[in-house]
Amino acid sequence: MIAKQLVTGSVIPLKPTDTGTFAMAQLEECHLSHLPVTDGLNFTGMVSEKEIHMLRDPEDEIGSVRRSFSQVNADENLHIYEVIKLFGSLNLTILPVVNARNLYAGAVTLSSLVGHFSEMAAIQNPGGVIVLEINNKDYSITEIAKIVESNDAKILSLYVTSFPDSTRLEVTIKVNRMEIGAILQTFDRYSYVIKATWSHEDAYSEGLQNRFDALMNYLSI
Repeated sequence: MIAKQLVTGSVIPLKPTDTGTFAMAQLEECHLSHLPVTDGLNFTGMVSEKEIHMLRDPEDEIGSVRRSFSQVNADENLHIYEVIKLFGSLNLTILPVVNARNLYAGAVTLSSLVGHFSEMAAIQNPGGVIVLEINNKDYSITEIAKIVESNDAKILSLYVTSFPDSTRLEVTIKVNRMEIGAILQTFDRYSYVIKATWSHEDAYSEGLQNRFDALMNYLSI
């Protein structure tokens, strides 16, 4: 999935001729900290509440502070993983998307990104979750898949979390079965460290719950 497939139609870009009053109203209505600004089809930048407050008069045009606009944007062919990286590293609530000619193609909001990622990661699909702790030299997606499939299950999604200055990896696996007891027994037989699990057989472990709570706090939900 790439950036141009993630754009939402819920955000209408501002124009340089829009007033500060109008821009503030749009920010509040969209619950965003920035809004894209376009001059015709051309992407001009992103304006924030800070730039709007720089106007001498709220009825002045936002184009008068154009030099302060943020130029952060994503190429329309950027992969969703790189889009997520930009949101995280720059603490964004919205990311404008442009084509090779710097023409505005739309915008991705944090809420729309979470929705698309949940579909891609099969979060909405029923199934169990297993978190393994593995040394990076022992990580083998082939072996993990064989263990899951040997128990008549399929991997719906898998992602790996690495840690700075550590050879330790966390591998989070979503499988298409809620009954994961047999899969856990097989992982244990192969000497895998099972850090956390979730299924209808048990509740969220503390580790998974902490991740969920952190995500909800980040999204301010």
